[in-house]
Order: sequence, then structure tokens, then C-alpha cells
Amino acid sequence: MKVHKPLRMSPRVGTALAILMLVVGVSLVRAFVAVPVRVASASMEPTLGTGDVVLVSRTTPRIDDVQRWDLVVFDDPSKHRRTIKRVIGLPGEAIVVLDGVLHIDGEPVKESWVDPATVDGSFTRTFHVPDDEVFLLGDNRGNSVDSRDFGSLPAAALEGRVVVKLLPLW
Repeated sequence: MKVHKPLRMSPRVGTALAILMLVVGVSLVRAFVAVPVRVASASMEPTLGTGDVVLVSRTTPRIDDVQRWDLVVFDDPSKHRRTIKRVIGLPGEAIVVLDGVLHIDGEPVKESWVDPATVDGSFTRTFHVPDDEVFLLGDNRGNSVDSRDFGSLPAAALEGRVVVKLLPLW
């Protein structure tokens, strides 16, 4: 009668399998759950500065999941990079800035995250947000290319929502 010895894996094979599982796991998380994104410009100051790193949830790009004031990420085809902006207008709303004050459907809105020194009071055109689209603005209004320039964006074009600032920690 033959005695079968249990199979033993060499330490190198075990290490290689562990590394492979880690790479596959990280790839799946980045593809479907969350991804780190580096802020590429000053358009979101003072909320986010150039070089800051944020974690973006990829599980919320449906229009029903998008909330006003969310920071969202989308691929800006004119710059060939991910861009972060704040959701200001939702489907069916009218957006305008009069004398530096944001108005949504005719009502003035206070934006504590916007530095009044960066607000350009010349944004007087009223934008109407179509169904299934959002209106996006940078917090640094004087230094942001956003929905004032390219119009509202289909919710399907959103890659995800910023959930936390990773770097710097303060």
C-alpha cells in the first residue's frame, strides 16, 4: 500500500501566488470600487489643492445617486485627464450667478467653500440643466473650466464621487 504525502508548496510558489492574488484584488478594487485620483489644477481651491490625492468611489455614477454639492470625477476630453468638479445643478434646474451670488431656480444659495475673491460676477447667463445631466462648477470660480464653458454633463459621463481626501492628511 502506498502512503500519500500531503502536497507541499514551495515558499517561492506560495509567495508568487500571494502577490498574484494581491495584484488581482487591487485591480478589481480599482476597476469597480474605488480609485485614487490626484488633483491636477487649482480649480477646486480652497477645498482641494493642486497635487492633493482623493479616493473616488466608482459605485455612484447614476443620476439617482448624485447629490448637489458632491465632488465628482469625469474624464475631460479636452485635457485628456480626470477632472474634479462640484455638482451645483440637478436635472430640471436653472442655474445663474448674479453679482457673484449663485442662484438655483431663482433662489440665492450660500457657498461657504467658495472664496468670494475668486468669484467672477460676469456669469449672468441662465443655464437650464437637461434630464439625466448635472451642472458642475469648480470652487475656484475665477480659475476653472467647467459647465459654464462646456455645458451640463450627462450623469453617465461621471466616473465617480470623491469620498475622502487621502493626501495631504491635514
